[in-house]
Amino acid sequence: MARTVAVVSHTHWDREWYAPQEAFQARLVEVVDGLLELLESDPSYRHFLLDGQMAMVEDYLAVRPEARGRLRSLAGAGRLAVGPWYVLMDEFGVSGETIVRNLQLGLRRAAVFAPPMEVGYLPDMFGHVAQMPQLLRLAGIGRAVVWRGVPSAVDRTAFRWRAPDGSSVQAEYLPAGYSNGAYLPRDAGALVRRIEAHEAQLAGFLGPETPLLLMNGTDHQAPQPWLAGLLAEANDRQDRFDFRHVSLLEYLAAAPAGGLPEWSGEMRSGARTNLLMGVASNRVDVKVAAATAERLLEKVAEPLAALWLPPGDWPGDVLERAWLQVIRNAAHDSICACSADPVVRAVVHRYDAAVALAGEAIRRTLDIASLATRAAGPVLVNPGPRRAATVFETVLAGTDPPPGTQALSATPEGVEERPGIGDELGAILAGLTADGWLPGGSASGTTAALRVTPAALEVEIEVDPTRVASPDVASVMAEAYTQAGARPSAALRVTVTRRASQRVVAWAEVPGYGWAAWQPGPTGVGALRAGDGWLDNGVARVEVDPADGTFSLGGVAGLDRLVDSGDEGDTYTYSPPASDVVVDRPRSVHVEVAEQGPLRGRLRVRRRYVWPARVSGGARVGEEPVEVVTDLELRAGEPLVRVQTSFDNRCRDHRVRSVMPLPAAAAWSEAECAYATVRRSAGPAEGGPHERGVPTYPSRRFVSAGGLTVTHEGLLEYELVDDGRALALTLLRATGMLSRPTPAYRPNAAGPAVPVEGPQLLGSHRVRYAVAVGVEDPWALADQAWLLLPVVRGTGTGRLPETGSRLRVDGAEVAALHRVEGSALELRVFNPTPRPAAVRVAGHSGWLVDLRGGRGERWDGGFELRPWGIATARLDVVDLDRVEAPGG
Repeated sequence: MARTVAVVSHTHWDREWYAPQEAFQARLVEVVDGLLELLESDPSYRHFLLDGQMAMVEDYLAVRPEARGRLRSLAGAGRLAVGPWYVLMDEFGVSGETIVRNLQLGLRRAAVFAPPMEVGYLPDMFGHVAQMPQLLRLAGIGRAVVWRGVPSAVDRTAFRWRAPDGSSVQAEYLPAGYSNGAYLPRDAGALVRRIEAHEAQLAGFLGPETPLLLMNGTDHQAPQPWLAGLLAEANDRQDRFDFRHVSLLEYLAAAPAGGLPEWSGEMRSGARTNLLMGVASNRVDVKVAAATAERLLEKVAEPLAALWLPPGDWPGDVLERAWLQVIRNAAHDSICACSADPVVRAVVHRYDAAVALAGEAIRRTLDIASLATRAAGPVLVNPGPRRAATVFETVLAGTDPPPGTQALSATPEGVEERPGIGDELGAILAGLTADGWLPGGSASGTTAALRVTPAALEVEIEVDPTRVASPDVASVMAEAYTQAGARPSAALRVTVTRRASQRVVAWAEVPGYGWAAWQPGPTGVGALRAGDGWLDNGVARVEVDPADGTFSLGGVAGLDRLVDSGDEGDTYTYSPPASDVVVDRPRSVHVEVAEQGPLRGRLRVRRRYVWPARVSGGARVGEEPVEVVTDLELRAGEPLVRVQTSFDNRCRDHRVRSVMPLPAAAAWSEAECAYATVRRSAGPAEGGPHERGVPTYPSRRFVSAGGLTVTHEGLLEYELVDDGRALALTLLRATGMLSRPTPAYRPNAAGPAVPVEGPQLLGSHRVRYAVAVGVEDPWALADQAWLLLPVVRGTGTGRLPETGSRLRVDGAEVAALHRVEGSALELRVFNPTPRPAAVRVAGHSGWLVDLRGGRGERWDGGFELRPWGIATARLDVVDLDRVEAPGG
């Protein structure tokens, strides 16, 4: 019986990589122009796969908008496959919510043209997260296609892939990658010989009647217009193979579904192809920018706007633009930053844009929140579902610290007069700002008044940072500039009256998804004390070792030992030089107390090192003095120590890690990944002839091992070292090549051998992480470390009481709270445990929906969530115009 050879024509389109997006977009237009002409002129060329991502379509239409109808017609006729993704993202480099929004955006944009391709097309991701099968199932997709990361235990081209909750998809494995049918020869005989060789290559994966999937395309390849004739001729000339030009979905729908091997969980194996394990630590600055943007969107901007803004004021336009920047950056060559320097500059710019847009949505929301309560003064707003007991900074009247606060700085009352002439108004205001009398330039201040007489202009400004600025200030100052411009020689006097104020640290408890007005008085936590090289809050004690600058916590000494070593790899792969020099002790250490409590304590540790300057000829050479400044912060009532490490990186080709001894030796670690945690052994990942297996792994926000939890801001890579007795967190990995032909740990090229300067990360470098011992809930710890509560200045003119909650959600982790379809409130939760969970949404009811918005079960007051399950719930309520009882 002839073996079916299913030929799927496609192109793999890296939106940006070794060239900027604009360059690849110009090539894309050429390719798609030719593709449309081919499909319209030759009905025998049956089908083409647009790489499973809608960004490719939209980039083309940005240049050829007139081709939209042609694309819609061909997709509607089944000749073009569109979707389901917007971009082919890296699954470990971005948050789970980014993966979901990427899928939802791709499905929506594809549906404009035709029903999206119902295949989880994952051809070139650098590994696969454990929850991917569940996410696909929640979108109604039951099939997937994968290449990198598949372990050696999978010995067939098809297998069943299960998520931790038991959800599964039928996965098609591409043992030879997505390019096994690239650049097919024009000659039918040559084609048959190539397929015979490929059949032999896959002999261990194919049964006697297993179809052979031939992916006819590769990176940026144009379609081969002679393909239909070639396949027909090959069929006429032999009967060993039955060549068929099909869509990917047609092939998968006909594939056998029974008796398949199974794999559960994540896939990060390098057994048969390189996984490119070093991308998690490449360009740490990009990973930090990603973590910042995702946190602001997912954890702050969206939930605050959903909770506080009326449905008609939902800032959907702003948030959608922000998400588009984040989603575009999720493309594997973008977030992994294994790209040319101009590409990575564009990636960073997109994250900056997303942060700015999220900030605009937050500003709009907090303006409303400041008017909403009966409280006049500082009001804390909690964008998270957990009750927060936190310290915060605020500005109060006077210079004497009220009870229950910690003084930071004070500004006395004063009056300053500056004479001049009208033409000097701008210069006078700039001088007042420079001298500290005005906080923010020519239109700053709490109130302003202008008096105009025939002889002079008088501008009076009052500055009181404890009050909300009058909306008339800008108008008054604009009039002052107009009058000064009309009378440039007139006498001018600017008077600034500054009210006494002080910046303090205070403490408050705030309900989940709620707010609380702050009042001076005793706090609910014990006082923090500080001494020479130590901090103690009664829950945790930090002591710095003056010999090496490490610190102890919870009886564990030697935390945050900095280890610098060489790296002769590239943006994809860490590879130590043949002759390495490891530096793990400073030349000198200086410790000072920066803040002494009673609510917040800080120690500043200065460590001076001499690190090798670069790698040359397989050896680390040269010397560079480096001062590393580490700020250790402990807050009243908290178990974690916040760490900020800063230095001016003057060295090339190296890796810097923070090594932390564990309270107990560990054989495994447990790290956050998309909507779950994953347990990994202390040993290396599975490797193979194409890439050495290494024991470094990614985490989203935290990793726990041996009683120690480290949570971080974008520092994805960690490793259990010293036979499981310590955990190493990568703070920086600096290299100078996009790809090397044969680095020590990967004897093959992963991309073009392009020198790059950006990944050396020369210049100022600052990273943040936090450490805790004996903490049982790392999810809560991560929120405590990174979810800062905004403080607004309440006007006292609202109807809400001084404290309360807009919504209460208990029993599961919350991934998203936002509005969809204009006004509907949507909540996404997940259960990161092996036990069933009871999700409670007090006082509310609604529907469970899938990731396309399709309704499932009705719920009232809450719903059950299976172990490791993910659920999306729509609330019946549209406007949260009532207040839940405190206690969220």
